[in-house]
Amino acid sequence: MALNNTYDGYDARPVQQETAVGAGAQILLLALLGTAIGMGTAGWLTGLAFAFATWAVLARALHRSRPASFGPANRVTLGRATLVGGVTALVADSVRGAPPVSLLVGLTAVALVLDGVDGKVARRTGTCSPLGARFDMEVDAFLILVLSVYVAMDLGPWVLLIGGMRYVFVAAARVWPWLTAPLPPSTARKTVAALQGVLLLAAGAALLPRPVNAALVALSLGLLVWSFGRDVLWLWRGSRTLRAPVRRAVPELATR
Repeated sequence: MALNNTYDGYDARPVQQETAVGAGAQILLLALLGTAIGMGTAGWLTGLAFAFATWAVLARALHRSRPASFGPANRVTLGRATLVGGVTALVADSVRGAPPVSLLVGLTAVALVLDGVDGKVARRTGTCSPLGARFDMEVDAFLILVLSVYVAMDLGPWVLLIGGMRYVFVAAARVWPWLTAPLPPSTARKTVAALQGVLLLAAGAALLPRPVNAALVALSLGLLVWSFGRDVLWLWRGSRTLRAPVRRAVPELATR
């Protein structure tokens, strides 16, 4: 029996087809990588898990937001997610031996370049949306996490602080809801975020002496701590400003 993909007049089939194509492209890329380098079990399982998780989370988010179409910008981001899945598989496969650096660098470099494309496409086509922005951010964050894991294999576990910082922030926001308040636009924040991938990729390429790579990653971590610290301080001050009138009003009401 065919599944009913129409909800309250909303036809979910077009966007479901888009996400299915993305999952298919991910599996195709994994097959190409497996043929090219003889990828092992760890790489295959990790890559397939990434493909399934991306498809499931994105399909659920699209069902909730019910967009009229998937949109060209989201297609670019989905293509970038496919490349990130390939990078993830290569890093996972490195447990049995170093992956081809040129292949890892190539996939990562294209993913980083496309990071500047999907936003422009969204603005030019008038298809900017909270879902698209969140999708873009999650792909960025996961790529940084994967690169951190790869570089940490050479420089040490301290590098994982770079990839884990955003997820620690998200976890902290569950305890302190004031961390979920919207932040003002910041060129500095965007610049620091973009530099994370570039500096980690430079260190992962291993073209420079190890001390230089360590210095680049330390610079990346320092910039990230500064950026997160500045935003947290801004959010904390904003939360105190919002609570202050309430605290002052309580004694006044008590005297009436």
